[in-house]
Amino acid sequence: MAPHSSPRRAHKAQLRAEVLARRDALSPETRLAGSQKAAAFIAGLPELARAPLVGAFWPIRSEIDPRPLIERLFARGQRVALPKVTEQGLVFREWRAGEELVKGGFGLSEPRDDLPPLDPTALIVPLAAFDRAGQRIGYGAGYYDQAIERLSKNGPVLTIGIAFSVQEIPEVPAEPHDRPLDHMVTEEGPVPLRQV
Repeated sequence: MAPHSSPRRAHKAQLRAEVLARRDALSPETRLAGSQKAAAFIAGLPELARAPLVGAFWPIRSEIDPRPLIERLFARGQRVALPKVTEQGLVFREWRAGEELVKGGFGLSEPRDDLPPLDPTALIVPLAAFDRAGQRIGYGAGYYDQAIERLSKNGPVLTIGIAFSVQEIPEVPAEPHDRPLDHMVTEEGPVPLRQV
């Protein structure tokens, strides 16, 4: 790790803790209503409607819940893949409504190992904090940055961050490996992203 990145990582960790505390403070009712609203906004993005296979995620802790969005994707005939954390990074496998998930590391629910790995062309990305440059603070392991980089080698990957509005911060202390997202959506709607 480069010497100059250590203070930046410490700053990210502090911001992550502050924002997650704000997210944790939201009531279950607020989180449920916010998840439904964000799903409607994201489903309305024309680029997402063109993706045959969408990478989503199963929520943990107080995360915004993408399952209402997944239901909308299924309803219009799109396929959904969920990630599994491996030593090589995130591996996406198709998930169909009603299929049982297995317990993974970090408290995650993941698709079964016997399903073939697939490469989505659109990703619904979880996050701890975000800014209006499309930068995000994840949970510190870099899995999504690596996945976006890997999937981009096959062609363009549409990236959509999903979060509650309380997770916005003025500026993410981005590092060279951080990849800005194409869209950020909260329960208040699409977040206007500034060009950097």
